Amino acid sequence: MYKVFFITFGCKVNQYETECMKTSFQNNGFEISGKPDGANVIIINSCTVTEYGDNDVIATLRKLRKKFPSVVIALTGCYPQANTQAVENLSGADIITGTKNRAEIVRLVAECLENRERKIFIEKYSKNDKFETLEFPAFSDNTRTFMKIQDGCNQFCTYCIIPYARGRCRSRPLESVRAEAENSARMGKKEIVLTGINLAFYGMEYGIDLADAVKICSAVDGIKRIRLGSLEPEKMSDDLLKRLSAVPVLCPQFHLSLQSGCDRTLKAMNRHYNTAEYYELIQKIRKYFPECSFTTDIMVGFPDETDEDFRKSMEFVGKIGFSRIHVFRYSRRKGTPADRMAEQIPEHIKTSRSAEMIKVAEKSRENYMKSLVGKTVEVLFERENCTDFHKGYSADYTLIKIPCKNSEKSLRNQIFYVTIEESHSDFCTGRIVSE
Repeated sequence: MYKVFFITFGCKVNQYETECMKTSFQNNGFEISGKPDGANVIIINSCTVTEYGDNDVIATLRKLRKKFPSVVIALTGCYPQANTQAVENLSGADIITGTKNRAEIVRLVAECLENRERKIFIEKYSKNDKFETLEFPAFSDNTRTFMKIQDGCNQFCTYCIIPYARGRCRSRPLESVRAEAENSARMGKKEIVLTGINLAFYGMEYGIDLADAVKICSAVDGIKRIRLGSLEPEKMSDDLLKRLSAVPVLCPQFHLSLQSGCDRTLKAMNRHYNTAEYYELIQKIRKYFPECSFTTDIMVGFPDETDEDFRKSMEFVGKIGFSRIHVFRYSRRKGTPADRMAEQIPEHIKTSRSAEMIKVAEKSRENYMKSLVGKTVEVLFERENCTDFHKGYSADYTLIKIPCKNSEKSLRNQIFYVTIEESHSDFCTGRIVSE
């Protein structure tokens, strides 16, 4: 029996697709390996959001080829799809595929194992492409499961290569969403995280929206929580928020991608909102979800971002009260409008601004964690940490730790109410008050 080892770079969508590919390989007689040593096949599921990500993918490919010269190596995902010409010269990969027709990878691997012929199979996207439903993933080690319900992006932010790597917006039919939710419940999963490349645009081609997907999952017996992935602010209407708030099992945690807290920079990025609109949306969500939390992404060093622009961005970010902020430096991507902009920011300034913004992020998180002390929250426990703690996540995605003794049984995949007693930089501690 051939053994397959997977390496995954990038977002939750990539992680989901890796799990789907694992299932497909298993259903076709392959064994999934937990390490590259002894594997016959290595699959690299790549990311291309940043130049740093590209470099990591290429370095990993070269390292693996040098260490395992006889293994079949397949490079798949966003990097090949967005860089079709560049990948032709990547001699370390026996198979190169993109993000389209993922189901074909099993056939390509099987053929390569037989004849060792190099294969490049990257299909271009078209306007009429439909959502590709893959085999249901297992996520066997997780108490929660991810479900991809949307793919592609129509926004074309000036810095972003993803529309070229993922094609246009495509949504998963509701019946398929229901079927996978039911499969997850049968596997004992209590929480589903809905993901997509541009999740807030779900259903636009069918005349439905994200609330329809949430509602259909919530109707499945055994599903106790539904969580949303990253959301674009401009699609979060009053009607959508009202309908989402009517679903009791929806977790009140919203990852609203901001990118910058400066209107001039947002316009240059081709983001379709300004800071006033973003702030208004935050207030609307708090109206419908009083106990909600907000997480976001912030980019620093975008072309022509002045010191004043950066100051405005920091001030706005500090104003919101985010529970967590992912700060990252602008990375040039060939083929995007931002790459051709004249006023590129030097790397040392990007690094300095990143450090400053991270301080704002840390202060914001500290304040949020302190605000939780004394509250009683619902926690889905996952696993023990070195037998010292039971740990799990509250609905607002705060890590909660409960001290445990060696003799205590596992609380894994169980939900308890916990009163939070102390806050720390990345977690809170408390005590269980009821099941």
